[in-house]
Amino acid sequence: MIDTVKIKKGFNINLSGKAKRKLVEIDPPETYALKPTDFLGIKRPKVLVQEGDTVKAGTPILYCKTQENIKYVAPVSGEIAEIVRGEKRKLLEVRILADKKTEYESFNKFSVSELSKLDKEEIEQIMCDSGVWPNIIQRPYGVVPNPEDEPRDIFISGFDSSPLAPEFDFLYQGQESFIQAGIDIMNKLIPGQVHFSINSDAELSQVFANLKNISLHKISGPHPAGNVGVQIHHIKPIGKGDLVWTTTPFGLAQIGKLFLEGRFDARKNIALTGPVVKNPQYYKVIQGTNVKKILEGNTVSDNARVISGNALTGERIPKDGYLGFYHNQITVLEEGNQPVLLGWIIPTLNELSSQRALGLLSFLNSKNKEYNLNTNTRGDKRAFVLSGEFEKVLPMDIYPTYLFKAILAEDYDEMEALGIYEVIEEDVALCEFIDVSKHNIQQILRQGLELLQNS
Repeated sequence: MIDTVKIKKGFNINLSGKAKRKLVEIDPPETYALKPTDFLGIKRPKVLVQEGDTVKAGTPILYCKTQENIKYVAPVSGEIAEIVRGEKRKLLEVRILADKKTEYESFNKFSVSELSKLDKEEIEQIMCDSGVWPNIIQRPYGVVPNPEDEPRDIFISGFDSSPLAPEFDFLYQGQESFIQAGIDIMNKLIPGQVHFSINSDAELSQVFANLKNISLHKISGPHPAGNVGVQIHHIKPIGKGDLVWTTTPFGLAQIGKLFLEGRFDARKNIALTGPVVKNPQYYKVIQGTNVKKILEGNTVSDNARVISGNALTGERIPKDGYLGFYHNQITVLEEGNQPVLLGWIIPTLNELSSQRALGLLSFLNSKNKEYNLNTNTRGDKRAFVLSGEFEKVLPMDIYPTYLFKAILAEDYDEMEALGIYEVIEEDVALCEFIDVSKHNIQQILRQGLELLQNS
């Protein structure tokens, strides 16, 4: 029997610039990068290479001093071009000058029948050595987990409800056998179940139609219905002391390829999206790719912000920056650096609002209207306003306003009581979007999670 969960709270941000179902292959960039900043929870990363060293795809580049067995590896073969550090010598990027043809480190490969004979310890060792382990994220805290821990369950979301999200049935077409192999591997790591959620508001993707060895769930409703944290909350909530692991369809496919083909394969499809993109479409790339060639001549304005990821939770990068490890989307928005005089009070139909705000008449428009929004926040930071709006867009049984205030007050007991273990940044991103007080809600939540994790 398939469980069906109907999400009523939330809000869809309908931006213009959704990617067309066209997959393009372009000339590969000269450089790629591995960014330690992509991996939350990594402390004191230790670099294993020096500038001028040669590496293959799958060669260990760095590790975390608190989890030395987990390796973070090169996505391509080539020469270490530059090790980029920031303030206080913080490691920001390891850049690789790529070979024209990728060479791979060799790992043991297995047939489908041999996968069932592998034990948990052997699987963990292979995954940690090869670089695919960071595809797994632990709840609570949203960090790369310790392989020695035993989670209760593993959750995967089979769709994305964030703004301009790529379509998974197009993104992962042809990856069915690898995704199934990844699921079979996941089942070896836990005593509980592998939960997989699909969107009941859309047609069932053929990529996920025949998956086995999963507990299947149907989810409907507005964003953030596609967030795995929201799905966990409605299917089997996280309590204090619980550990739950999550991954993505891409993570499953990369893990499956490792065991079936014996190599770390960082190739992926991504969507280029956004209101200022001339040709929003899909591209064949490699993890950590430089985005310059993808963007060149493909935007209608030079006054644009490039985001690795989606508009709500992605990372701002330069126009010649690098794609994040977990991202399957690049979003380009017009930079909102022009002040709008009385912009909040002048009546308009062209601005999006989650409420019937004075001046913003978007509630009169069709729900399918697409908006060309920029990055202007239309206001400065001010004291928290108890408006009750956060509760309308966060479909969880928690009190977000009081949780954020407890974090700012560093009240550990109150944070725990108000449900901080159930959320990470992506789950509260809509709260930040609608916040009339203009606070960095996601940053505040991360501050609270780190306080508890380090306590």
